[in-house]
Amino acid sequence: MTEASVSSARGAPAAKIVLDIADVSKKFGGVTAVENVAMTVPEGRILSVIGPNGAGKTSLLNMISGFYKPDTGSIRLRGDDITSKRPSEIAALGIARTFQNIALFSGLTVLDNLMLGRHVHMKSGVLASALYWGWARKEEIAHRQRCEEIIEFLKLQDLRKQQTAALAYGLRKRVELGRALALEPKILLLDEPMGGMNQEEKEDMARFILDVNQERGVTVVLIEHDMGVVMDISDQVVVLDRGRRIGGGTPDEVQRDPRVIQAYLGTSKGAAAA
Repeated sequence: MTEASVSSARGAPAAKIVLDIADVSKKFGGVTAVENVAMTVPEGRILSVIGPNGAGKTSLLNMISGFYKPDTGSIRLRGDDITSKRPSEIAALGIARTFQNIALFSGLTVLDNLMLGRHVHMKSGVLASALYWGWARKEEIAHRQRCEEIIEFLKLQDLRKQQTAALAYGLRKRVELGRALALEPKILLLDEPMGGMNQEEKEDMARFILDVNQERGVTVVLIEHDMGVVMDISDQVVVLDRGRRIGGGTPDEVQRDPRVIQAYLGTSKGAAAA
């Protein structure tokens, strides 16, 4: 069964390939972070990338989002080559991401952080919007309304005017997700969105990710170390080890793959319980 024709772990029919990553490699000096990794991302699905620390997962996301340029290989979005595009250009094409380390503006409110996520949609410019020149005021009101909808979706209504620096860690992670959603992405790249969270916060975040995928139709590429979450919400899983792809398939297939068990999941008994 090829990835191009794979059906969802939740029983959905086969989907079109929205992102095609072909044999990408990236070196930093003499260290190979990613080596000849290939994978396809079906539209409207959740694909998780797993692997030990140092496996090249974040480097792969950085290449998709344009922060790194692959040394070799190509990345195509709906058939168009985006390998050499800048991060801003890729964001404008509908790919948004969150970061492993929270990258919010701590001195700004929740709402203001989300408004910054709307920048690619603002035609009047930041200065005009700030000063309410001409039709920029109407545009700013429209963007604010979209951000208010996201705030409601993420259940942050009571915190909308709070500075993000004052928020608990799990809430700041939620705000970062909101800022990515403010871009109105077609593809959402999530780098350890549940890292450092307690169990209740993880469950909340997992529900938000599922809702983003199922209700808003956003394709999700997820890096996450919590195998319980990965196996519960993913349609597809790709496994990296030392920069190379060593396995992939549905969650059930990955948990039974001897190479994956040896490299990452531990014993077969432990993998089955993950």
